[in-house]
Amino acid sequence: MQETFVKYLQYERRYSRHTIQSYETDLSQLASFLLKEFELSDLSEANHSLIRSWIVNLVESGIQPKSINRKIASIRAYYKFLLKQGVITKDPTSKVKVLKTSKKLPQFVNEQDMNLLLDNCEFEEGFAGLRDRLVLELLYGTGIRLSELIELKSRDINHENGTIKVLGKRNKERIIPFAKNLGHLMRDFTVEKKKLFNTELESTLIVTDQGVKVYPMFIYRLVKKYLNLFTTIDKRSPHVLRHTFATHLLNKGAELNAVKDLLGHTSLAATQVYTHNSLEKLKKVFDQAHPKA
Repeated sequence: MQETFVKYLQYERRYSRHTIQSYETDLSQLASFLLKEFELSDLSEANHSLIRSWIVNLVESGIQPKSINRKIASIRAYYKFLLKQGVITKDPTSKVKVLKTSKKLPQFVNEQDMNLLLDNCEFEEGFAGLRDRLVLELLYGTGIRLSELIELKSRDINHENGTIKVLGKRNKERIIPFAKNLGHLMRDFTVEKKKLFNTELESTLIVTDQGVKVYPMFIYRLVKKYLNLFTTIDKRSPHVLRHTFATHLLNKGAELNAVKDLLGHTSLAATQVYTHNSLEKLKKVFDQAHPKA
C-alpha cells in the first residue's frame, strides 16, 4: 500500500518530489522500527501503542520535537489514507499528540543593513554581477521561495503589468508585483544573458556562469556571500530574505492578509509569526512615547 500512497501524494495531492521523499523516509523508518522491535512487517497492523513506542524512541534518540512532529504528520496521513481505502477500520494515530516545541521568531535583516547591501555593495561588472544582484533583489523584493526562484522563467515576467508569476507549493500559481527598479534590473540581465547564451523565454531566468540552470547550493552560497558583508545575524540564507520581505512589509503597515497572499501561505497562521517582530517595534514605540510606560 505504500506505493499506492506515494502515487496518491504525487498525482492527487500533487506534492513536490522533495515532500514525497520525506513521507517515504518517515514510513520507512517506522517500518524498520516495527520490524526490529516487534517483528511486525505490515504497517497496517500497527496499533496506537506501537506507534507511541516509535515516537518515544525518536525522542530518546535526541531528534528535535519539530522534526518528530513532521514525522507524526506523515504517519497520520498514511493511516488516514488506509482508513479511506478500507484497508484498516481504526486509525492508530487518532490519539497521538504532537510534541510541544519552542517557538523561534524568524530572523531577518534590518532595513538599514538591507539598504546598505543593495545600495552600496560593489557587484562585479557584466553578467555575473547582474545575476547576483538580481537574485538578492528578487528574493527580498518579492518574497519568493528558493525553489520558486530556481524555477522562474523569463516568460513568467510581465513587464507591462509589473508582475511575476510563480508556481508555489502544491503547484499553486500566484502573481506578485515588483518595483520598477527590479523591472529595469531584470531587463538588463535578460539582455546580457541573451548575448552570452542566446536563451529563449522558455528557459529558466537565473543561470550559472556556464548558462545552465542554477541549483539550491549555488543560491545559498551566493546569498551567504553578500549577507556576510552587511549583517551579523546567525542565519544567512535565501529564506532569511523571504522573512525580511514579510517583516519589512508588516513594519510598514501592510495588511496581514495581503502579506499572506504575497507569500503564498494557505492560512494566516503561517504568516502571523512575522507579526511578533512587528509587535516588538510597537512595544519600543509605546515605551518611548507613552507617559505611563
